[in-house]
Amino acid sequence: MGAKRRAALDALLDKQAIREALEAFSRGMDRFDRAAFLSAFWPEAEIAAGPFVGSAADCWDWARAVHEEGQELTQHALLQSNIDLDGDTAHAETYYQFAARNRDGTLMLAGGRYIDRLERRGGAWRIMLRTNQVEWSCLPPALPLPFADLPDVALNGVSARGPDDPSYQRPLVNRRAAQRPQG
Repeated sequence: MGAKRRAALDALLDKQAIREALEAFSRGMDRFDRAAFLSAFWPEAEIAAGPFVGSAADCWDWARAVHEEGQELTQHALLQSNIDLDGDTAHAETYYQFAARNRDGTLMLAGGRYIDRLERRGGAWRIMLRTNQVEWSCLPPALPLPFADLPDVALNGVSARGPDDPSYQRPLVNRRAAQRPQG
């Protein structure tokens, strides 16, 4: 393999590792998985998000309390990322959309960008500094969940914050019988 192609492959692998760190933050917050959340950050990392400024561990405690008190479910959906590599440092701008089903029955949507400085240590990429730029939010009308009235819809599990969520099931299996709705 030529040097130019090898450099391009190395950059691609670095960018994938960075995206996986960014995704660990989102999954960790949505599933209340502290280990996944903290795996996205170096221990001395700093986060500036809304009224919070401090360490990743302190942000976890603060954000979990906020989400647990007011929301039944959250989804941090990551969109495109622009990643600039510079040796063992990288800067990333990642667009996101945030959705929450609130305990009072309302919904909340928001969007913005995570702007991160990451470092590679021992081959691992993690966030050192994160700033959260919230750029819009709204409260759309809530609708009933589709298919919630089906008698077997929960056999494959229901969304949960923690290890009871179906995404942690290994191996993933289907417990619902084959059926083809008429329509």
